[in-house]
Amino acid sequence: MEVAILTVGDEVLAGDISNANAQWLATRLTDSGATVARILTVPDDRELIETEVRTWTDAFDAAIVTGGLGGTHDDVTVDAIADAFDRDLVVYDSVRRDVVQTVAAYRDANPEQVTAHDLDIDVDAWAALPAGSRPLLNPEGLCPGCVLENVYAFPGVPAEMRALFEDVTGEFRGDAIARTVYTPQPEGSMIDAIAGVRDRFDVTIGSYPDTKGRNRLKVTGTDPETVDAAVAWLSDRIELETDE
Repeated sequence: MEVAILTVGDEVLAGDISNANAQWLATRLTDSGATVARILTVPDDRELIETEVRTWTDAFDAAIVTGGLGGTHDDVTVDAIADAFDRDLVVYDSVRRDVVQTVAAYRDANPEQVTAHDLDIDVDAWAALPAGSRPLLNPEGLCPGCVLENVYAFPGVPAEMRALFEDVTGEFRGDAIARTVYTPQPEGSMIDAIAGVRDRFDVTIGSYPDTKGRNRLKVTGTDPETVDAAVAWLSDRIELETDE
């Protein structure tokens, strides 16, 4: 299963916040056996997001879009996804109820903040989703996510994104498996061995140097026996240490 990750936000591109969502999603997807084929960050640009979603829904088994959901002026991701599928935005009763309950709970828990800052929430703006999508109610915040065909949309707040991903994690599966080994050898001394294992086995291999001298090699494939054979072949040519 090939999955692409699209993170949305001017603040990510400006370096104001780190792209922790993409790294977390990539790790979870890889652990499930899926293959992360693309990671891209784009600004809060409705037309650009629409273009990427249109392209990715055909190019990959699934696309995950995170960030830019909500009811503020710069939250355009839901609109862009609706545009990509030629859908209108609608408000599902279940989503509207959830948003109302979340706002009410916040008002009850923070009466002074609500009074001081004149909290006024446009419930329908926060609850709107593309017609025909499957809503994902948000247990950690105000903004819902959704699934439309093979596109999964999550809020950008990390805790909220992770909570919604847990609702659909079983939908991301694949045959990829990986073994990680370590070596004290410098990367430059392993060029021939790494090239050789790629030529002889149906695997990919990543080399990750470490300044402390414990370099990491990650061997990935779809057949466990092939992966094990590739690691064994490497062990005859590279000084390997115990798996993590």
